[in-house]
Amino acid sequence: MTPEELSELAVAERQRLDRLAHQINVCTATACHASGSEAIKTRLTAEVRERGISGQCLIRGVGCRGLCTNGPMVSVEPQGVLYQHVTADDAPALLDSLASEPVSHIQAPTDDPFYTRQHRIVLEHAGEIDPEQITEYIAVGGYQALAKALYEMSPADVVDELTTSGLRGRGGAGFPTGLKWRTVAKALSDRKFVICNGDEGDPGAFMDRSVLESDPHRVLEGMAIAAYAVGAHEGFLYVRAEYPLAIKRLTTAIRQARQRNLLGDAILGTPFTFHVEIRLGAGAFVCGEETALIASIEGERGSPRPRPPYPAEVGLWGRPTLINNVETLANIAPIIKNGGAWFAGIGTEKSKGTKVFALTGQVKNTGLIEVPMGISLREIVFDIGGGVPEGRSFKAVQTGGPSGGCIPDELLDSSVDYESLTRLGSIMGSGGMIVMDNTSSMVEVARYFMEFSMTESCGKCIPCRVGTAEMHGILTRFCEKRATERDLALLEQLCDLTRHASLCGLGQSAPNPILSTLRYFKQEYLAALESNQPEEVGAAAEEGRS
Repeated sequence: MTPEELSELAVAERQRLDRLAHQINVCTATACHASGSEAIKTRLTAEVRERGISGQCLIRGVGCRGLCTNGPMVSVEPQGVLYQHVTADDAPALLDSLASEPVSHIQAPTDDPFYTRQHRIVLEHAGEIDPEQITEYIAVGGYQALAKALYEMSPADVVDELTTSGLRGRGGAGFPTGLKWRTVAKALSDRKFVICNGDEGDPGAFMDRSVLESDPHRVLEGMAIAAYAVGAHEGFLYVRAEYPLAIKRLTTAIRQARQRNLLGDAILGTPFTFHVEIRLGAGAFVCGEETALIASIEGERGSPRPRPPYPAEVGLWGRPTLINNVETLANIAPIIKNGGAWFAGIGTEKSKGTKVFALTGQVKNTGLIEVPMGISLREIVFDIGGGVPEGRSFKAVQTGGPSGGCIPDELLDSSVDYESLTRLGSIMGSGGMIVMDNTSSMVEVARYFMEFSMTESCGKCIPCRVGTAEMHGILTRFCEKRATERDLALLEQLCDLTRHASLCGLGQSAPNPILSTLRYFKQEYLAALESNQPEEVGAAAEEGRS
């Protein structure tokens, strides 16, 4: 395929879709799938066939629309009608409504702040195209950025465009993407690699899974552009085996891209070659760390390695390796297509673009959202999220997964960007965001996340392996009202030791939930100490003897 043929295919596919009077999109991502969306799609397809309107009405499965709590979701285009809580029994009425008014009892508002306050770049096609049809991705401009890079830009030009964009890694650390690409591009080697890190392991996080399920070609295109920029010809997609739907769609996408000459040898008629393979992770949280992930692909136990040297210089099988996560790579195509300056115009001075979050916990609208950097936590929780349900009050929001921190009500007007969240004692992380109401015990919350870190510690370094276990034990004593003032002092010392002496970022950030709850909710720790006073213990003992 040449760029001209790519454009012709896009036009032909758009014309085919424009000839249809109705396109009914059924969300078949994991959340809606679990709520029965496949049965809805099957029933709609059968009804359309029976009514003899297959030539006018297309029924297709699409990716996630975001508002998972109201699924299964169905949309009708180009009419712009959205439905929620749909069942298979609604199929006849839904088709009847195509010639009349929408079905009122399942119609969802499209002007809700949940949709209008978002800024979708990574998720722009999620819920609108069939992720298993490459032609639909091509129809919305897919692979045009790759063609532009190969025919109009040198590898150095691509790196410069990324640097101009100000994009920072969305996997957690926020390292400048352009700088990382430039480092790999400058490394001298006859063999380099590009790895997509899809080992998403944070509790409550499903950003990467949803992107891979909804728009897999976007990620593949980003990988191909990255490989061209840094001089790599081999790539790996490292995905959790617990994501079977994402793996299935990625496998289909890779096969289709090869068939269309968009992956493999002589891509788009150029000398550029790039081959991609999928590697399945076994579910170890530590394999989200770059060096542990590399070890896992090499067939070794997934445990981190000391740095330096960094993977950009000595990575997979000792060769220079570029590692970016799913969301980072999904940003590449629009940046190349629209220019780095366009992307840099979104967000704050140091945090550019948008961020995808999995909004969960005690909030009305749970699901996947994409917002511009610089938006406030209050806007996310109360405007987009709809606030805390059932008359309860907001207490805290936790960002950054098990390595993040808990932010209290008085700081809800803080900006969501890398620097602001760090100043608050939290982190951006990969995008998990959990809302807690006034019934939550912050000591219990800290213990929950510490139990996760303790269980997922690879055990390679003592500060993390022993420190997390000791901290979990102390937090348990607090929760059981058995803690002493000495425990509180020891807890603070262990946080400092684990943070500064652990080998990798996972151990170094494990104390964050404790540190943030001590910073903002220390009264709950002190209340636990007060409930363990000697006289109470003595009284209890007397009562036990009587």
